[in-house]
Amino acid sequence: MAGNNVNEPEVLTGHTDVICSTSIERIVTGRNAALTRIQSLISELDDISILTHDIGGGTAQEWGMREGHRYDCWFTEKTDKAMKAITRNIDRRIWRDLMNKSGMLSLMDAQARDEWHKSLEKDDIPAICEDNILSTFERLHQDKHAVFERGVINVFRGLSWDYKTNSPCKFGKKIIVDGLVSFNRWGFSFTHGYRRDQLVDLERMLTLLDGKPLPDNRSDIACRLSDHIGQQRTSVVYEDELFRIHYFQKGSAHIVFKRPELIERLNDIIAKYYPGMLSKHTR
Repeated sequence: MAGNNVNEPEVLTGHTDVICSTSIERIVTGRNAALTRIQSLISELDDISILTHDIGGGTAQEWGMREGHRYDCWFTEKTDKAMKAITRNIDRRIWRDLMNKSGMLSLMDAQARDEWHKSLEKDDIPAICEDNILSTFERLHQDKHAVFERGVINVFRGLSWDYKTNSPCKFGKKIIVDGLVSFNRWGFSFTHGYRRDQLVDLERMLTLLDGKPLPDNRSDIACRLSDHIGQQRTSVVYEDELFRIHYFQKGSAHIVFKRPELIERLNDIIAKYYPGMLSKHTR
């Protein structure tokens, strides 16, 4: 594949630094110490609850909540039940934090990110320990190119082939997508849906291939296009360093790529997954 040196995020290699000099040992030690103190706190609160109940003052679930507010609180549950839930919640948040810091999420397309987040909602997520962190991120590090390439393929597959401009073999100089905008008597508005995710994925992939830092999600292509449309209701064209987007009242948009050398690198990835599709006369 041409240009294989994607601007790689920092991911775990063979030592105990995950990201930004964050030590795995520090994470695991802090997590275990916190859980020990939480367990002691719950046990002590349970003892206090028994005492107050015996003297007619009710349990912690009664006097520990604001009057009129009966929100569930794990601290007022039995220790075994509470610790399982609290441990799972803490581990879930640590995994999210590690993934964000690792940069791996930036290599994933919207579908892959959604699958990752859903996997963390399961009850059997791996416990936070040194072995689990090392094995998880070493595997992700080994698979990072495949993860990025799958994202490219998923975006490519998501294109509509109802338009002749969209080649079933490669990204051309221009693609046409539907459902990107809507139009009414007040003008255009940006449509927040799966097309938005595809556009953001496309920008992220081109930016990584270009070796530049990824835009914050508050300033990605979807946000910039939405702001442009909101501020200029009668405009029909948006342009930046990567794209020229011409949108129409029927909701479709023509997306012209301004960096053909980056598109060629995307096509190299497509050719790798679909050998023979990109013959010389189609490139």
